[in-house]
Amino acid sequence: MQEKIIILDFGSQYTQLIARRVRELNVYCEIHPFNNPPAIGADVKGVILSGSPYSVHQEDAPAFDFSHVHGSLPLLGVCYGAQYMASHSGGTVTPSEIREYGRANLQFVDDTNPLFSNIQSNSQVWMSHGDTISELPSNFSIIASTNHVRVAAYQVDGTQTYGIQFHPEVTHSMDGRTLLENFLVNICKCSQDWTPDAFVEETVSTLKKELGNDHVILALSGGVDSSVAAVLLHQAIGERLHCVFVDNGLLRKNEFEQVLDSYKHMGLNIKGVDAKERFYKQLEGVKDPERKRKIIGGMFIDVFDDAAHEVDSQLADGETVKWLGQGTIYPDVIESISVNGPSATIKSHHNVGGLPDFMKLKVVEPLKTLFKDEVRRVGKALNMDPSILGRHPFPGPGLAIRILGDITAEKVRILQEADAIYIRNLKESGWYDQVWQAGAIFLPVQSVGVMGDERTYEHVICLRAVGSTDGMTADWIHLPYELLSKISNEIINHVKGINRVVYDISSKPPATIEWE
Repeated sequence: MQEKIIILDFGSQYTQLIARRVRELNVYCEIHPFNNPPAIGADVKGVILSGSPYSVHQEDAPAFDFSHVHGSLPLLGVCYGAQYMASHSGGTVTPSEIREYGRANLQFVDDTNPLFSNIQSNSQVWMSHGDTISELPSNFSIIASTNHVRVAAYQVDGTQTYGIQFHPEVTHSMDGRTLLENFLVNICKCSQDWTPDAFVEETVSTLKKELGNDHVILALSGGVDSSVAAVLLHQAIGERLHCVFVDNGLLRKNEFEQVLDSYKHMGLNIKGVDAKERFYKQLEGVKDPERKRKIIGGMFIDVFDDAAHEVDSQLADGETVKWLGQGTIYPDVIESISVNGPSATIKSHHNVGGLPDFMKLKVVEPLKTLFKDEVRRVGKALNMDPSILGRHPFPGPGLAIRILGDITAEKVRILQEADAIYIRNLKESGWYDQVWQAGAIFLPVQSVGVMGDERTYEHVICLRAVGSTDGMTADWIHLPYELLSKISNEIINHVKGINRVVYDISSKPPATIEWE
C-alpha cells in the first residue's frame, strides 16, 4: 500500500508547487479540491491545506471541516489554511496593517519544535497575504515570528496540527524544503520510498492485474508521455499492446517517418496511419482555436475507432480491444478540475475527458499521477532512449494551434520548413537541451518586405522558446542574438512565403506556452 499525503486545494496559485516539493522528497501526494476531499484511509500519512486568493472573512470563502483530521493525523495549514484553522478555532484574523508580500525573515524560531528542526532564526521566507492572525486561540502556541508578523507559525498544543503564514514551497523560502521534510519525515513519519524504480515496479504490477489478458490500443505521438506509457504497458502485457501513430498532417517536418523509425528497436507493436486528408477536410475554413481542438480530438477518436476495429479483425475469435491507453499526466488532470465547480475553459485537453459511447473502450492512464519531469525520470529508470526522453513537449493538436487562423496544406508546409530550421539550429548550437519547449508559430498577418529589387507582402513567423520544469509556469529563454539572427536569416532565405521573423519574450503566466 503506497503511503501518501493529501493536499487540499483552496485555489492557491502555489498548490501544484506544494505537490512538486513533496514529490521531490520522494513522498507520494495527491491534490484534491477542498470541496471534494477523498476518504482518509490507512495509507494517508498527513494532510496539507493550501493557500487561497480568498480572505477567511469573505462570504464565499472556501470552507472545510478539519475536525476529523485535527488530532488524528498530522495537519499543516499554509497561509489561508493556517488562517482558516485559527479563525474557526476561536482566534482572530484581521486585515494586515502592513500587507506582507515578498521576502521576510524569521526573527524568532522555536528550533526545539519538530517542524523547525535545523532552521535558524533570520531564515528568509516568502510571504503572500493581505490578512494576518492577530490573536490565537488559548491552546495554540507561536513557534515562529517575523518583524511584522507575530504569528508566522503556530502549533495546536498536544496535537500534530500546525499553521504557517508563509510559503515553504517557493524557492524564496530558503529553508522551505527543510520545513516540508520536517513535516513529512519527523511528523508524518513518511518513509520517502516513492522513487522512479518503485513507481515502475508498482505500476507494472497494477497494470498486469487490471488488464489481465485484455488487449489495449494506444495512441503514440513520439513524445515523452505516450512513449513512457507505451513501455510501461508493454512490460505489463507485451504484444497485447497495439500502438497506433497517426499522421494528422499537423506533425513536424518528416516526423511521421522519424517517429516510426525511433520505435523500430523498442520492440513495440506499432502501426502508422496516414490520415492527413481526413483531418484537412474537417479543418477547412475553421479559425476558432477551441473548435480546432475539438475537431482534431473528434477526428482522433474516429481514426482510433477504425484502428481498433482493424485490430479486432486480426485477433482470435472472441477477442477484442477493450482499453484505450493514454499518456495523460498529472497537470492535465489537475487543470481539468476546479475547486469551485466548473471553471472557465482555458483550453480543451486531448487527454482529458470521456470517450463517446460508441467506442466501448475503457481508458488506462499509467502516468496520470506524474508531473512531466517525473515521467522523464521514470523513462530513465526504464532505460529508454535519451533522444526520446529529451524531446520537447509537442501539443496534441500539433501545428493546428501553432497556425493562428484557418489551416491549409500550404500554411502547414511553410510552418514545417521554418520549424525544422529553428529546431535544427537549436540542436546544432547546444541550446535544444537547455530549453523546455520550442517551436515556430505561423501568424495570421502579412508584412511588407524587400527581396532583391522586389517588394514582397508575405507571412510572419514567430519563434517561441521557454524554460520550465513541468509546464505549469514558464520563462522565455534568452537565446543569443547571434543565434536568433542566424535562424531568422536562414528561414527567410530558404522558406518561400516568409519575409519576417519575430521572437516571443512572454512568460507563463500571464501568457501561455502555446498561442492557441
